[in-house]
Formats: sequence, C-alpha cells, structure tokens
Amino acid sequence: MAALIESPSIAPRRATTVHRWDYEADVVVVGLGCAGASAAIEARAGDADVLVLERAGAGGGASTMSGGVLYLGGGTAIQRACGIEDSAEDMYRFLLATMGPEADGPRVALYAQESVEHFDWLVARGVPFKPSLWPLPAWTPPTEDGLMWMGEEAYPFAEVARPAPRGHRPTALGRSGWILMECLLRSAVESGARIESDVNVDRLVTGDDGAVVGVVARRYGKQVTVRARGGVVLATGGFVFNDDMLAEHAPVLLPHTKIGTDYDDGRSIRMAQAVGAATRRMDAGEGSINFSPSLMAAGMVVNAVGQRFINEDVYPGRIGQMAMFHQHARAYLVFDEEAYESIPENLRHGRRPEWVCESVAELEQEIGLPERSLQSTIDLYNHHAARGEDPFFHKAAKWLRPLRSPFAAMDVRAKRMDGPPDPADRGTGFRVFTLGGLRTTLDGAVQNLDGEPIPGLFAAGRTASGLPSWGYISGTSLGDGTFFGRRAGAAAGRA
Repeated sequence: MAALIESPSIAPRRATTVHRWDYEADVVVVGLGCAGASAAIEARAGDADVLVLERAGAGGGASTMSGGVLYLGGGTAIQRACGIEDSAEDMYRFLLATMGPEADGPRVALYAQESVEHFDWLVARGVPFKPSLWPLPAWTPPTEDGLMWMGEEAYPFAEVARPAPRGHRPTALGRSGWILMECLLRSAVESGARIESDVNVDRLVTGDDGAVVGVVARRYGKQVTVRARGGVVLATGGFVFNDDMLAEHAPVLLPHTKIGTDYDDGRSIRMAQAVGAATRRMDAGEGSINFSPSLMAAGMVVNAVGQRFINEDVYPGRIGQMAMFHQHARAYLVFDEEAYESIPENLRHGRRPEWVCESVAELEQEIGLPERSLQSTIDLYNHHAARGEDPFFHKAAKWLRPLRSPFAAMDVRAKRMDGPPDPADRGTGFRVFTLGGLRTTLDGAVQNLDGEPIPGLFAAGRTASGLPSWGYISGTSLGDGTFFGRRAGAAAGRA
C-alpha cells in the first residue's frame, strides 16, 4: 500500500529506489492547460502512448480564464477574409521589437514562419474564428470579432514592420479562453491521451545517467510513481502565486493582483532546477493597467508628477508594464468630456472619473500633482495636437486633438465596476503574471547551465521562457504555449 507523505521535497529521486511504477507511458505531460493539451495531442499524433497528470479536478488552468487571444499572422485565413495583407517577415520584425531586450530571434522567427500552419492546426482542432475585425483599442472586444489590433499601428512598431492586426480571438462575446480550452481538451481526449486528474507532481525521477525517466506525485494524499519511457513535459504555468519565488526573482510583481490559478506556484520550475536546469528572464513580468485602452488613446496617461511617459495608442499592456516597472505603479488617465463621450459605454469598463474640473489647474490640485506640472503637460500636448503632431511620444495623428474644458481624470488604483467584486483584487490597478521560466531549445528540451539538453525533460508554456523577454503582447502566452507545446510533445514522443 502506498505510504502517506507530508512534506514533499523537490529533490529528484533515483530510479533505482523505485520498486514499482504505478503508471507508465511513453510521454508524461504534467499540466493540462493550453501547452499541456497541445503537447499531448501532438505526441499522440506521433503514435506515442501519452499520460497527462493534472493537479486540479479538471483541465484548463489559467488558459481557460484568459481572454483567449492568440497572436498569429503571416496571412492567416481570418486575415485574408478581412482584407489584411501580412507576411511572416513583418510579423517577425514586429515581434522581435515588441518582445523586449534579448528576445530570442530564432524562436521568434520560427513562430512567425509557421504561424499560418499553426492557425490551421487550431482550426482543425475545432477552434472557431469569426472572419471580422474589431477596429478600436480594447482589452476584450464586446463582440465576436475574430481579429483585433495589438498596437501594430503605433510608434515605434509601425516604422519597424508593415502594420497588420494579428490578435486572433476564438468566437465568443467577451473572454474566449474557455472555448480554446474546450476544443483542445476534447481533441486531447479524442486523440487517445490518458488523463489523470487530482495528481500533484512533486519530484522528477532520474536514472544513473541523469536522464529524467519519470515523476513522483501525490493523489488524494497517497504517493504514486509514474514512469516516462520517452520524456516528461512540464507545462504547469508560471510562478506568480509563489510569493517566495516572486520576492527572489520578480519583487516588483508582489503587491499586485495576480492573474492565473493557485497552481501557478513554480513547482515544476524548481523541480527542473533540482536536476540542473537553467532558467531565463525570471525577473520579467507583465502588468495590465486598470484603464480603458480606447480612452487612453483618446486622452493622456501621466505619472505621479504629471508627466506623460509613453504614447497612449500603443498596446495597453505595454503602458501597464512601463507604469509598473518604471513609474512606481502610479498613473492617472487624463481626458476631457469629448473624449469620454466618444468611447462606447461598454468599453469604459464601468469606470467613471474620480475628478471632474473646469480648469487644468483645479484638476492638478484635486489630484495632488505638483503645481503647474499637469498644466505644463497639457499646454505642450495641446500645442502640438492642434497640428496633429506628438513630437515627444509620436501618438498617431488620428488620436490627437487638443483637450478642452471640462477636464477629468482617473486614478489607476480605483476599482473597475464592470463586474462582481473580486476578493483577490489588491487595489493597485495592475494585474500581473510572470514571463520567465526554464530555458529550452526550440523543441522544448530543457537545457542545463551549460546549454545542453537534459535527457528526457521538456517544458512549454509559462513554465518555460518563451517568446516574451521583457516585452509582451496579448496572445503570445496562448500562441507560444500551444505552438511550442506541440513541438515539446512531438519531441518527447520521438525521445
């Protein structure tokens, strides 16, 4: 009878100490979000025997809770149906610029080159996309439109690559991550992958040569051992719900509201580190900001001393990242009545201004900004906006016009009112997740500190360091997870 265990260690267990395997498979996938499901499907396509171990009672994870956007391009069927011209080269140049310093060029290039094929793969798995374009900046369009812009038209990216909308959304009103996962989970089951839920994987099992040959897990408090004849694929998400890891690697994220599930605790990353795995960009993170993207584009975002710090028509997550990491997580959205009224009510996220004043001087005083700081900023902005110019941050001319009385402002820390109260909301105005993870090859093989693959160990999704380096675009989590999850599953099946 299996023994009860109390405090599981992450230290690897030697295979010579395992006297009986409770489960066996060619490929063992740990985690059943978008990356794990894609890995299982692709491993089964290569005729591997696949066992998926899911910690929760059912698959889906953070992917189910997401907006559902996949960043795809290069001339997908949806782009063509919307009359959009795009190329893999333009997609590559845009992503290389937006993914931040030290972006992985070969990884970005491969993703862009095979993006159309990956879109077709998703469609073949039953993921629906409506051939229509949502034209305005938004976190989640209030329609079923299958294509949206992700800042491709904004400076400096429009000067780097020919702009094309590449945010592909499964057909739904609002968030559509659940539809993506419904299709992937059904496809994984239909492929013949075996799925075992309520299984907490605690340790890797290694052979005498250091190769990973299985895992040790718990199920209902009992220890179970699982042998992987080919490889283990780790796909359990990031580490945003592990405050100790955040404090060590990404302390800026600690105060903010977390995006994901409690299972995004970094355990798989730590298990891999325990067998010598290297990590990459563990300090990087993304933070969405508590403002309407369309209203930001029509107004201006200023910091705690009343100064602009970015062009407000860029991808809104970039504004959040810049404010969180470089402006001490303080930001105010300033606009006028005309801007507010021009934004459809369903794109305001239930937000109303905290301050409305007849003069900028009064607004400045009410907010508590330094004297004449906001006045100087708006005077300068209006002077150039009247000419359709923004020489400081290069916001596109279509969003430029002088702001006029009455003036209004919102504090990023004020809560949204477009849904039920969120008990997890920490009231900072930012929602965050981690971007760093295990260093892998393009086929998902986890690398050691010397850059050599660790035999039998693979990773994908937020468990791995993927497309984003320090930048981020919505869709590069689900796009990266499904694309490189497929490659990891296929490689593990060949191992």
